Amino acid sequence: MTTIGGADPAQPRKADPRLVAAIVASALFMQNLDSSAVTTALPAMARDLAVEPARLGAAITAYLVALTVFIPVSGWVADRFGAKRVFMAAIVVFTTASVLCGRATGVPELIGARVLQGVGGAMMVPVARLLLLRQIRKEEMLGAMAWLTMPAMIGPISGPPLGGFLTDAFGWRSVFLINVPIGALGLLLVAWKIPAVPPGNPGPPDRLGLFLLGTALALFMFGLETIGRGVVPEGMSQAGLVLGLMFGWAAVRHCRVAERPALDLSLLRIETFNQSTLAGSLFRIGAGATPFLVPMLLQVGFGKSASEAGLVSFATALGALAMKPLARPILRRFGFRTVLIGTALLSAAGVAVAAFFTPAWPLPVIFGLLALGGLFRSLQFTSLNTLAFADVPQARLSAATSFSGTAQQLAPALGVVLATTTLEASALMAGRHALAVPDFGVAFLVAGAVVAASAPFFARLAPDAGATVSGHLAVPTAKRLPAE
Repeated sequence: MTTIGGADPAQPRKADPRLVAAIVASALFMQNLDSSAVTTALPAMARDLAVEPARLGAAITAYLVALTVFIPVSGWVADRFGAKRVFMAAIVVFTTASVLCGRATGVPELIGARVLQGVGGAMMVPVARLLLLRQIRKEEMLGAMAWLTMPAMIGPISGPPLGGFLTDAFGWRSVFLINVPIGALGLLLVAWKIPAVPPGNPGPPDRLGLFLLGTALALFMFGLETIGRGVVPEGMSQAGLVLGLMFGWAAVRHCRVAERPALDLSLLRIETFNQSTLAGSLFRIGAGATPFLVPMLLQVGFGKSASEAGLVSFATALGALAMKPLARPILRRFGFRTVLIGTALLSAAGVAVAAFFTPAWPLPVIFGLLALGGLFRSLQFTSLNTLAFADVPQARLSAATSFSGTAQQLAPALGVVLATTTLEASALMAGRHALAVPDFGVAFLVAGAVVAASAPFFARLAPDAGATVSGHLAVPTAKRLPAE
């Protein structure tokens, strides 16, 4: 039987899967850390470059648009040139672009470098997951994915306090230049320890599909990242969203009939991939609002300093770290279906409880509750990332990683939009021109409700879904779509 990782059990192992996961995760941590640390440095960057801070929002938008647009083609590129080679090239591109960002003397130069960073990040994230999946057996997947999930949990949370420290101590350019030693070390470890994956012949790329999908994602992400910020003329953000949806509709119609589509929608016929991607996106949208809301509440609502807010927000990362060794035995004992339903509801409660925070609450209590919420969300993310590929045939891993990466990139952005829209609507309904603590309470309750809404979809999974990965049942019977 062919394993999901494509490795023959009879062949000697070339590398410990945990080592491969740790090396790959270190590169992903760099990418996640950078994307969140830059936000903290924006005011200092604006002062140094003599522009309004709002104009520098384009530097964040350009990165996210490039990142999202190039993810769909990453699977084809990895198959065509080899996953290890592409991953190493992505680290080089990302690190070089970081140097260019750190040396930028004007806004256009900075935006151009950020676009190049986004291209490197787009190749890095899904190709890293593909590289790992091709090196492991199915029974090793759960432990490896627990390692791979950590950057997504820790990077966005540790980025703001680290970005603030680096900016205050060494200047905003250090936020980008810190990637140089991390990238160099990651490149050496990948070259030394990770076995090569030979290139294949995936056939010609779906150029029309990539154009439609890339245009849709670019316009939609542009609209999401600029709406309500005042960085573009009025109405342009809304036009971007509408045009993005139109191009997206055309892309879906094309991909449903194309022979080798840019986005393989037939993957959604695999039950475990379907629920992990679609219901998982619903969970990620609600959970994605939390890293934005917590520091905002602490600073705007409670008057805490940026460093205090950053340290309290880091509690979520500590909870995620504590869950890493517990994920395997919990999933073995209860199975994916029960764990996904349970952690969705517990995570929803963890998000909603923040609605009741007031300035009178002791910070250690808030810290403890956030850490507990991070514990449940970490288990949920590990479960989602593992289950998504549990029944995907080896020949379709590239398409699955591209599909999953695109969905995972969109969800946190939608989470921020959910948070900002709810905050503004709450303040408007209360007749306030400035945000107040009650507005954050409404936003946390709405985000918690979105997280909880994913639980009924997870309930549709078979009781033995992903059993060959979790080991929950003695005889796995999870349905699998035959390889094509």
